[in-house]
Amino acid sequence: MKRKLYIINGPNLNLLGIREPEKYGNISLDKIKTLCVEKCKSYNFDLVFFQSNIEGELISEIHKAINNGHGIIINAGALTHTSIGLLDALNMFIGPKIELHITNIYARESFRHKSYISPVVNGIIAGFGFNSYLHAIDAIKSLIKD
Repeated sequence: MKRKLYIINGPNLNLLGIREPEKYGNISLDKIKTLCVEKCKSYNFDLVFFQSNIEGELISEIHKAINNGHGIIINAGALTHTSIGLLDALNMFIGPKIELHITNIYARESFRHKSYISPVVNGIIAGFGFNSYLHAIDAIKSLIKD
């Protein structure tokens, strides 16, 4: 049986590849999606890859996962540090959840050190560039019970 994995991306991640390449690298979100699709095939995951700059749309996508998903990987971007709405939505999802960051948020500005979503996820992967996505897929695989 195929498991449905949601990878949910927050604000400004649509500009990966051109946004501050010294921090985020030169790889676009479309290229990251392609790499994730390939990785998910190896685990027999059906991937839903979503990005929005709008908090409510991210929450709605998490709501879809509540009924259809087996795991969530979320790169909430700046909303990591501000959104109680994302926290509440993620808290309703009973499957495994991974918080993902391309950069090491603890090596950046102090306001980025506080994550509102960390208390309801199984783990955090941060600081590995685009490979953070691939590591997160491995982590979800280890958490999903066959």
